[in-house]
Amino acid sequence: MILSAIFAVLFYLATAVFVVGLAFRISLYARTPAPLKIPTTPAPVTKQGVVARMFREVAFFQSLFKSNKWTWLFGWVFHVAMLLVVLRHLRYFTEPVWFWVELIQPFGKYAGFAMLAGLLALWGRRFLVERIRYISGPSDHLMLVLLIGIAGSGLMMKYVAHTDIVAVMAFALGLMRFNWQPLPADPVLLVHLGLVLVLALVFPFSKLLHAPGVFFSPSRNQVDNPREQRHLAPWAAALDTATQAGGQKAGSES
Repeated sequence: MILSAIFAVLFYLATAVFVVGLAFRISLYARTPAPLKIPTTPAPVTKQGVVARMFREVAFFQSLFKSNKWTWLFGWVFHVAMLLVVLRHLRYFTEPVWFWVELIQPFGKYAGFAMLAGLLALWGRRFLVERIRYISGPSDHLMLVLLIGIAGSGLMMKYVAHTDIVAVMAFALGLMRFNWQPLPADPVLLVHLGLVLVLALVFPFSKLLHAPGVFFSPSRNQVDNPREQRHLAPWAAALDTATQAGGQKAGSES
């Protein structure tokens, strides 16, 4: 029970850091002014066009597809597979399990292999492509190793070292209801959960923030209408108003 208590406390801590840290960073992104009109052309000229562009960017990685087809393929496969895997894991936190979560179980089960393959390809790219190797820092490799460890340990639990899924589900539901249940002491399970905790703790401070950050990218979320409408950040608008007021005062005095 001591092991269960340790992991329960760590899960609450990691969840708090993840939620608060992510909310803070999103708030910071939202409050950061964009003083220039810098949409990447060809850019939409209406708000509806921006919404459509953001959808294509988030769902299909449009700009990455235009830039590098191989990187797009590896990245898109990884993200779609990870989404299926995460949605499949909702079965551990719902009772009864939602019907659509049951429907995706077969797809999510095999999506783990696609997720691991995409990660390995993205990691190999950082060694094999010279210009990518040059700009890759330790944090880039560590994030990929962390994600590979999570995917690999998850697949091991499914196909190699099986764990008590019913007990894991009871532990997960107990966390949500503040009614702690015993956690199986299987080494692979503990490694898998430990890596997930580390990911939750470092996510708000890592480059993985490109997930919410893409929505605040001025090169993607701006309407291309500099001729029709002057773009001013709030602080620039205040400065512009003060400058105009000062000029009018000087003119009246003269």
